Order: sequence, then C-alpha cells, then structure tokens
Amino acid sequence: MSHDSAITLGIVEGVATLTLNRPSVRNAIDDAMRSDMIDALEAVAADDAIRALVITGAGSAFCAGGDVKGMRARLEAPASDVAINGWRRQQRTHRAVALLHGLGKPTIAAVNGAAAGLGCDVALACDLIIASNAAHFTMSFVSRGLVPDGGGMYFLPRRIGLARAKELVFSGRRVGAGEALSLGLVERLTTPEALLADATAWAACLSAGSAPAIALAKSVLDRSLESSLEQVLAEGSKAQAICYSTAEHRASVAAFLAKAKA
Repeated sequence: MSHDSAITLGIVEGVATLTLNRPSVRNAIDDAMRSDMIDALEAVAADDAIRALVITGAGSAFCAGGDVKGMRARLEAPASDVAINGWRRQQRTHRAVALLHGLGKPTIAAVNGAAAGLGCDVALACDLIIASNAAHFTMSFVSRGLVPDGGGMYFLPRRIGLARAKELVFSGRRVGAGEALSLGLVERLTTPEALLADATAWAACLSAGSAPAIALAKSVLDRSLESSLEQVLAEGSKAQAICYSTAEHRASVAAFLAKAKA
C-alpha cells in the first residue's frame, strides 16, 4: 500500500484495525481501494501475530458502496469495453470479499455510519457486526439498476432468512440500527463514541483461545449450512485430528493435569 493509501491498517495487541479511508466520499470503493484492501487483507492473513481483525470506516460513514465516478466512466466507455472491464473489476471485488470472509481469524465489522450497497456487503462478509446506534444499512443496488455483487446475496439470507433478504434487496430501503439488531443483521449496538473500543475488546475476547482451533472451527462453520451432518462431522474429525497435534492443545492438557495433580 502507498503512503496515501485508501486503506489504513493498525495493529494493537494482536488486533488489527483496517480502516476504509476515503472520508471525503464516504469511503466509497474505487479500483485503488479494491487493490489496497486486497493487499491489507493478504498482509493480515500472513501475519501470525495478528489474531483478529476489525474493519471500520473513517469519518461519518462506514462505506457508501461503489464509487459513482467509476459508474460514470462505465457509461462513457465504448460498448465493446464495458463487459470485460466490469468483469475485471468484479474479480478484484470478489478477491477482496473472499479474503475477508475466508480469513482464518475472527473478523468484526464496526459500522460507524452508512453501510450502503457494496459497503453493506463488506460488513456482511465479516463474522460479526457491531454497529453504532447512528449506523444504517441499505442494499441500495436496485436504485442503480444493479444486483448485489459483493456477496450480499449469499451472506444476507444466512443472517436474516431468505424472505427478509429478498425484501431488503428488492426494496433497497434503509434499515436503522435498532431494526438491524432486531432482524439479526447485526449482533451488537453501542454508542458512536464507544464503537471502536467495544469492537476491539470483542475481537480480543473472541481471539484469546487457540488460534489453530479458531481457524479450523471457522472453516467448518462457514460451510455448515451447505453441508450435511455427515459432512460436518467428517470435516470436524479432520480438524480435531490437527488440533490434537498443536502446541496449544498439548500445553493446555499438560497444565490441566499438573493442576489436578497438585
């Protein structure tokens, strides 16, 4: 990432905070931010000292979605270039979303304001969402004649159910923080002033246990809704076999036995 990156990444006591950093445009995602997000998420994934990730937005918004300037450029591009350029942009978007969703560490979206369109998709790609009581969410794609393209059509039904997901996608209506909590769209609400501290503390709590066990459990849980019981048990058996050999498991058992003997 360059010095003037559209993403900032800070790390404190094992919790990384990734901030979408284009506040002048409400953190709208352009091509540079897509690339910076990929770089940042790859760095988080590769760093064993990072145990959890919080993602938030600079300024008053979490993320207003895709940058309208990119949409304007698409209207002005030759018709022969529109599809292939769009496909390439989609590949970068999907790479970023896949890295975020597949990160083998707890991920929390700390939604400080508007999470619209692709911004809502980014929040949904995290394991958990904590929102300021000033936050709001909208699957605003339909207002631009588009469909959710950042994973929202996969993540949203799994959070709130298929019928409610359809209602939000078809209408593109705004969902306030209180309704988001009642729908199950978010897990926790807090004040704007406490949002980042609460998110960081939650991330630290969730990542305090064995990092291998958390990563393995997450990998199975993320596929559980598409899997049969037999498949989940089989994947769990493989994960458990790996856990048996980890330093964390061996140290924990040894400490328990030593305490019991004493």
